[in-house]
Amino acid sequence: MAEPVVPHQPTRASDHLRPFRPAAIPTSHRGAENGSANGHASKTNESEAEAEDDEIPPLSTVIARIHARVHAFLAETHPPDSLLASVQQQTRISLDVVASALSKYKLSELSLSYNGGKDCLVLLILFLAGLHPYNTHVQNDDPFNTPNTSTIPSIYALPPDPFASVEDFVITSAEAYHLSITKYTTEPPHTTLRSSFQDYLSRHASIRAIFVGTRRTDPHGAQLRHFDRTDSGWPDFMRIHPVIDWHYAEIWAFIRHLGLEYCALYDMGYTSLGGTSDTHPNPKLQVDKAGAGDGGDGRYLPAYELTEDGEERLGRE
Repeated sequence: MAEPVVPHQPTRASDHLRPFRPAAIPTSHRGAENGSANGHASKTNESEAEAEDDEIPPLSTVIARIHARVHAFLAETHPPDSLLASVQQQTRISLDVVASALSKYKLSELSLSYNGGKDCLVLLILFLAGLHPYNTHVQNDDPFNTPNTSTIPSIYALPPDPFASVEDFVITSAEAYHLSITKYTTEPPHTTLRSSFQDYLSRHASIRAIFVGTRRTDPHGAQLRHFDRTDSGWPDFMRIHPVIDWHYAEIWAFIRHLGLEYCALYDMGYTSLGGTSDTHPNPKLQVDKAGAGDGGDGRYLPAYELTEDGEERLGRE
């Protein structure tokens, strides 16, 4: 299929960090704090703040800001039977899984499987939020500003026909969140997901466990637990699934409530992302199907309008 024209895409890595910026000091306060009588100092501060907004803070700062934002969400009050209350409970469980992993493995033994999809995005934010106690309490020195730990090792296994917008999203988000991406193209039978992980682990011998964004409704996800060793025939490592029990609607509620940037294809009716040859907008989101013949009018609601887990992959072949 022809790749769609994407109407919106983050163009800078710093765009991903907007939801995690500290609260800005009001202009009037800036002038007073700097003893400005004519407002010149406040304008200078605004320019400096704008320039700072374009910069990517060090990993330790990103972790601290994400941790603060996630825990601010957890401190909110929502009706017990509401979607956001359910998301808060899922978030607490996922953070417990991250904490358990950090108690079992050294930071150097952990990696992420990241493909820029919605589930991996939630996994990434929760993982980074969960690193904050490690950063502030486990080691006296800052472990995320040393040469070996200034980035998070990650594997990115993509199909042979990736969407350009997905590729762009992975690049900018990886820069923002300090991911060190090792990229593999899977094209069976020559290269597979299994062979990609085999090569990745051979190049990163210290890694013993990998965080994966699989959910229970995904293929092969029904019987998974939070911690599962790989199956026979696969390279041996522990798979960690912090979002395994999250529902589709909860994933989107988390993303939208925190204001996270996400791949623009989701705004065009795509609900599950693969390659261009096997991924289409979800027919459940097509607008006015009867209005323009069998094909409808070609417009789709955004992915977050879908609510049923079982309908998520209707756009995948």
